[in-house]
Amino acid sequence: MKFAILVNEGPFNHQAVDTAYQFARAALARGHEVLRVFFYYDGVHNAHRHSAPQADERNIVTRWSKLAEEHSVDLAVCVAAGLRRGVTEAVIAPGFRITGLGQLIEAGIDADRTMVFGD
Repeated sequence: MKFAILVNEGPFNHQAVDTAYQFARAALARGHEVLRVFFYYDGVHNAHRHSAPQADERNIVTRWSKLAEEHSVDLAVCVAAGLRRGVTEAVIAPGFRITGLGQLIEAGIDADRTMVFGD
C-alpha cells in the first residue's frame, strides 16, 4: 500500500507528530511505501535544523531526517506555511525540502491512503 502523510502540528506541542513518525516507520517496516510526508501549518517547524530539545527529550527533527535518509522518504515542507513561520531553505534540516502545496495534492492522488496527523 502507498501512503501519503500530512503533518499539521509542531514538534513539541502535540502527540500527532510522534504518532505520524511512528506510523511512517511501522508502514515501512511492513513493506508499505511512504510516498511523501508533507508538513503544513505549524508542522513546518518539524523541519527546522536549529531545533534544540533538552537532552532528555526526543529530537523529532533528527528522527525525520534519519527516516528520509534510510528509506528515501520525501519530506516536503509547504513554502507558504514555512515563510509565515520563518522556516526557509536556509534553516531546514537535512532530508527536508521546501515545496508547494501541489506536492500534497500529487501525493494524495498517487497514494492509496492519505493519513492526516494534527488539526
